[in-house]
Amino acid sequence: MMIPYLSLKSITELYKDELSAAVNSVIDSGWYLQGKANELFETEYRKYIGTKYCIGCANGLDALILIFRAYKEMGILHDGDEVIVPANTYIASILAITENNLKAVLVEPNLETFQIDDSKIEQSITEKTRAILLVHLYGRCSYTDKIKNIAKKHNLLIVEDNAQAHGCLYKNQKTGSLGNAAGHSFYPGKNLGAFGDAGCVTTDDDELAECVRSLSNYGQSEKYVFKYCGKNSRLDETNAAVLSVKLKYLDKENNRRKEIARIYNDKIKNNKIKLPLIDSTDNVFHIYPVLCKEREKLQKYLLENDIHTIIHYPIAPHQQKCYSNVEWYKGNFPITEQIHREELSLPLNQSLKEDEIDYIIKTVNSF
Repeated sequence: MMIPYLSLKSITELYKDELSAAVNSVIDSGWYLQGKANELFETEYRKYIGTKYCIGCANGLDALILIFRAYKEMGILHDGDEVIVPANTYIASILAITENNLKAVLVEPNLETFQIDDSKIEQSITEKTRAILLVHLYGRCSYTDKIKNIAKKHNLLIVEDNAQAHGCLYKNQKTGSLGNAAGHSFYPGKNLGAFGDAGCVTTDDDELAECVRSLSNYGQSEKYVFKYCGKNSRLDETNAAVLSVKLKYLDKENNRRKEIARIYNDKIKNNKIKLPLIDSTDNVFHIYPVLCKEREKLQKYLLENDIHTIIHYPIAPHQQKCYSNVEWYKGNFPITEQIHREELSLPLNQSLKEDEIDYIIKTVNSF
């Protein structure tokens, strides 16, 4: 039988009765947008993350777009301002910047951690730099004291892309509460996943929170009074209810992910494959990424042996056609390109059984 990369059905089965009851409660309420389920989840999640505000929205990309848009409405950011961002992120991070007519300045990652190389940030700062977009890629915390000090020195905003790192810690503080604001995705495959697209913004900034909430609801400051030319990006009641159920189990499930990652790192012994670094930096292992120069052969071999894998991500953002004509986007990014050329994600999630874990290890070792 095939071991899927991720079985959402199996994960849902773990809490099926609670999830069904939550969905039915929304159906019975007759209130499907901006109701009590949304209010409850926003309260629970802001307390979990450790911020003053949580504003639900339609998806993770919108969350980031809304943050940058709000900073523009507040007069803190302006067209053409530069935002430093890791070169090896998922394209949504870049899209959120360019959608707001801001300039993405790409910085190479550290090959050991896959996170933005904090030793290379300062050399990319110019008089137009206004923010750093940190991406906690694959579930590992990318925030460092050095980045905090750089931001303070140059008076830069820190915005977090926390789409892949729900529950990750930095010195007992949750990612999503480390910078000025954070965007979160609750896409079904995330560590905290909804039953469709969903997202939110977390922040301690009163003005930013008010602006984001208004922008996400057509720009309304009060009903039928529009302060901004906003958009429709709201978290629906059904997904809010689902997320409230799943949030209760997030830390337990993250611990299971960490346990499986440690087992992989202890037992996978194949000199053709580079395993992800496990050290004192917290990692909730949304993805377990390995590097292999023979990636396509490895993926084919695993599939032939009934193990499904995924590549995150085959084409780097700076190599995508949509940005091919953007002159300021050109650059030399060999580390990013190596990661995108060699990365392969092995199955790792809370629904994996012990015999499946053992089989994955045995099969990878036999490649």
